[in-house]
Amino acid sequence: MSGYLQETGGSSGDNSVGNAVAATSEKKAAAVKAVTAPSLIAMRAKNEKICMLTCYDASFSALMDKCGVEVLLIGDSLGMVCQGQHSTLPVTIADIAYHTASVARGSKSALILADMPFGSYPNPQVAFDNAVKLMQAGAHMVKLEGGAWLESTVRFLTERSVPVCAHLGLTPQSVHMLGGYKVQAKTLDSANQLKTEAQLLQAAGASMLVLEAIPATLGKEVTDLLSIPTIGIGAGPDCAGQVLVMHDMLGVFPGRKARFVRNFMDGQTSIEAAIQAYIAAVKDGSFPAAEHCF
Repeated sequence: MSGYLQETGGSSGDNSVGNAVAATSEKKAAAVKAVTAPSLIAMRAKNEKICMLTCYDASFSALMDKCGVEVLLIGDSLGMVCQGQHSTLPVTIADIAYHTASVARGSKSALILADMPFGSYPNPQVAFDNAVKLMQAGAHMVKLEGGAWLESTVRFLTERSVPVCAHLGLTPQSVHMLGGYKVQAKTLDSANQLKTEAQLLQAAGASMLVLEAIPATLGKEVTDLLSIPTIGIGAGPDCAGQVLVMHDMLGVFPGRKARFVRNFMDGQTSIEAAIQAYIAAVKDGSFPAAEHCF
């Protein structure tokens, strides 16, 4: 009892030490403040660039989190880069949930964004049931590919406390409908349709929008139309943020490299340095450069 009283009821000098410790703790807490959907929207409003990378395990999650990547995407790209599939189509909810749980264990502050894989959101109720599995695994937000047909699903999810990131442009789950991995929205009509769908999905409650493989001018137009963040991958430098597949960013791309990819391992001596170089290039606007755009 007396020892406790001496520690908690000491002199003003002791209080000063206690205050200093408390202040240090507060600074540490502030440094690891969690990234949330509202904080990303606030970043977009202040024109602060957002960094996103795909991530599939706890070790890379901890490293990316330490470096300051705001959003970790458990992409269905894991089917290709982790499982050796020829497309994202074979990936299941169970696959995404497993990797989401691993990423969530490694991260302290990043927002965890999980892809809804092919066939997992044919209607609002099924989408919700599957989204719940990902949220319970550790996701903070789910991502769905598609346009106007998803309006009711996005609204259904957000009304039930599931934050949603939409995805327009090149949607890899539709690769067979699109005839391959091609640049989208190159005509005036298709560009106008994409802009209309972007506004529709925002109105339905989407908190963020990924734009993939579209003309850079269109990426800027869509970004200017919306209040939510746009995250580009081959969509130009004017999006609110950028995303790359982790393996592409590290130069691990068997076969032909996509135009929008930059190998950030070039000139670096560690993966951590490459991640930091990616963050710096996104933040200062030097990535993507003209050669990475359509």
